[in-house]
Amino acid sequence: MTNRKLTDIVKGQTLLTLGEDASVREACGCIWQQRKGCVLVVDRQQRLIGIFTGRDAVRTLAEGRSAEDTSIAEAMTPKPITVAPTERAVDALRKMSDYGFRHLPIVEDGRILGVVSRSDFKGIEIDRVDEEDDLAERMR
Repeated sequence: MTNRKLTDIVKGQTLLTLGEDASVREACGCIWQQRKGCVLVVDRQQRLIGIFTGRDAVRTLAEGRSAEDTSIAEAMTPKPITVAPTERAVDALRKMSDYGFRHLPIVEDGRILGVVSRSDFKGIEIDRVDEEDDLAERMR
């Protein structure tokens, strides 16, 4: 079970992408309507340039910026860390845990194949990463 590939998780996934000129309000509306956890921000060639999540939306509003007047390019996390589709699910989960991410894009040769979030992982994968974290904490 801990050898599951990321391609198995995102097979048939519908991506939520927006151009960098979209507003924070538009991005939030899309996230809400499509029940997604993030927007993948792309350039004109559909290459990934950023990721916009609820955390970015909250930060934008907390800074007093307008959701209508702020583009997602101004609010997104630029140049997100990505994983290859051939990586094991547990390795992607480890990367998410290490860096504190909730969403991790899967990219191959510049093409976006999907995005995984913590809820996509199975209990055994989560248990393995939690055990590794616990062991590392004890060794400190």
